[in-house]
Amino acid sequence: MKSTTTTRKVNFDKELFKRSVLYNVMTLYRKTLEEATPQQVFQAVSYAIKDQIIMNWMDTQKAYEEQDPKTVYYMSMEFLMGRALGNSLINMQAYKPVKDACRELGLDLNVIEDQEPDAALGNGGLGRLAACFLDSLATLGYSAYGCGIRYRYGMFKQKIEDGYQVEVPDNWLADGNPFELRRPEYAKEVKFGGYVSVRTDANGRSVFTQEGYQSVRAIPYDLPIVGYGNGIVNTLRIWDAEPVECFQLDAFDKGDYQRSVEQENLARNIVEVLYPNDNHYAGKELRLKQQYFFISASVQEAVDKYMRKHDDIKKFPEKVTFQLNDTHPTVAIAELMRVLMDDYYLTWDEAWSITTRTCAYTNHTIMSEALEKWPIDLFSRLLPRIYQIVEEINRRFILEIQDKYSNVPGVDVNEKIRKMAIIYDGQVKMAHLAIVSGYSVNGVAQLHTEILKKQELRDFYEMYPEKFNNKTNGITQRRFLLHGNPLLADWVTDHVGNEWITDLPQISRLKIYAEDKKAQQEFLNIKYQNKVRLAKYILEHNDVEVDPRSIFDVQVKRLHEYKRQLMNILHIMYLYNDLKEHPDRDFYPRTFIFGAKAAAGYRNAKLTIKLINSVADVINNDPDIAGKIKVIFIENYNVSSAEIIFAAADVSEQISTASKEASGTSNMKFMLNGALTSQ
Repeated sequence: MKSTTTTRKVNFDKELFKRSVLYNVMTLYRKTLEEATPQQVFQAVSYAIKDQIIMNWMDTQKAYEEQDPKTVYYMSMEFLMGRALGNSLINMQAYKPVKDACRELGLDLNVIEDQEPDAALGNGGLGRLAACFLDSLATLGYSAYGCGIRYRYGMFKQKIEDGYQVEVPDNWLADGNPFELRRPEYAKEVKFGGYVSVRTDANGRSVFTQEGYQSVRAIPYDLPIVGYGNGIVNTLRIWDAEPVECFQLDAFDKGDYQRSVEQENLARNIVEVLYPNDNHYAGKELRLKQQYFFISASVQEAVDKYMRKHDDIKKFPEKVTFQLNDTHPTVAIAELMRVLMDDYYLTWDEAWSITTRTCAYTNHTIMSEALEKWPIDLFSRLLPRIYQIVEEINRRFILEIQDKYSNVPGVDVNEKIRKMAIIYDGQVKMAHLAIVSGYSVNGVAQLHTEILKKQELRDFYEMYPEKFNNKTNGITQRRFLLHGNPLLADWVTDHVGNEWITDLPQISRLKIYAEDKKAQQEFLNIKYQNKVRLAKYILEHNDVEVDPRSIFDVQVKRLHEYKRQLMNILHIMYLYNDLKEHPDRDFYPRTFIFGAKAAAGYRNAKLTIKLINSVADVINNDPDIAGKIKVIFIENYNVSSAEIIFAAADVSEQISTASKEASGTSNMKFMLNGALTSQ
């Protein structure tokens, strides 16, 4: 799969960059640099950087075409990328030259970076993992695409009003995205609803055709994923939806105004917002539409791209793999079967052989509510041809279970079918479909994988032990140390060289400095400067003064009962009450910092946020404890604020209920920045 491509490195041209910024401000906004708004300056700088990325992007794709390596399509409903400008500059090894060039133009690069919206096209760890994988794949030189949705509104912006979470739309595209490229030449049609007709062709084969459907055009937008220091630029492809016919004038003329914009509304709804609330039927339907929308478009384009260079569809698995990030993209299995059988006229067995060697599944959770199940009536009505294919996969799988276990003493075959069937009790079980139809099933931490094998997915492990494996989740040190904590990054490089930037185990060479008093003091000085930076951020955003000399005790992650933010705040209440009763007790000052969004419909999680903020109001304003405890809730926690928080943390709270946290990568980001772990 790995490419041997050697593309040109970006030789940053400072003078060209400065001219480009001035030119962009003039041509985009008809202004001079002095007249431009901060957002306009950000756009101008970003377009100037994209100009220097484009040549490498083209060279990379040309090299892949010549070398024809195996390509991975990383299918994910979520990509929590973080801001693109700073990360691209880091990976281009051009951050300091650009900072100098901006200074010569009278600009501050840090201020410019803050103008970029932090697109929340993901909820938490799963979406951030996807982003880290894309960064690593480009840095390691693998041919890879990320495939997802160009949500018009990402996960909500979180406002705290009277201590409560209030969800505000995240209009991240309000000013446009300078790094994206619209690629209408690769548009695909995606069909929903209708019915399936069957006819027999001249060769006696059944031909299935979806009719009476509604459809939308999927339009890809490509974003560059810059590898570190190697000139390689891979692609994140996110799909937007447009109506097949923009406006039905005849319906409008006849007074049927609703039908005249029906297709436009269908398209708009599909990509409107990340993960619509699905605690009602309409929300479930829209979420399934989202999943099939981007999967169908991605699978169609992956097959088309392969066939533009190859003539034998049966060798597809030799050049392509689909990595399914959790159960959300599992319909890719049935969609690939559909394309192979209905568009390329392969037999079931031929299509099944290709599909089962192409698709691989990452399981992210043992939480039953996160293992997707769809009501049969919804699934079959919305995706009639896909449901037919899933039904046939299920029928054959049940025969396989019966064949394997019918004569095994002590095994109840019907109980096996009840626990393992893909379609059962009125539901389509997506995790079961992914396991049965893929060549690999991985957990995301050693403990998590063992729980899957021995408990949650035990029956499947017994049947397909060769499919199960572990791939422990990870993070990219380039964003969370090199970019997020430049003071510590420089210190590490001064002591052990810069190989750690692309080979993190090299950082272990710091062990020889563990007992070195001078090194300890240097590290603590850097930590203090980062705490001063975070204290300034807290003062600006929370209007609370915190002491950078206090212990910064931090818990930042999604708000969920199993992550136990509630236990943390109860412990803080205990400490506060104890200090009130024993004001002379020796107590080193602590600042407790929380950052978390709760799902919009998750009542208990939202009440926990209210509790944290109410406790903060009491403690932060109590003169009796003389500032020995402060409690801070960081509003709208995201990747950008995370970089500042991780760099400043002294203590990392990793207190999730045992075995419930599949991996939990925030612990790695804290450790990377020198925080101690509390468990």
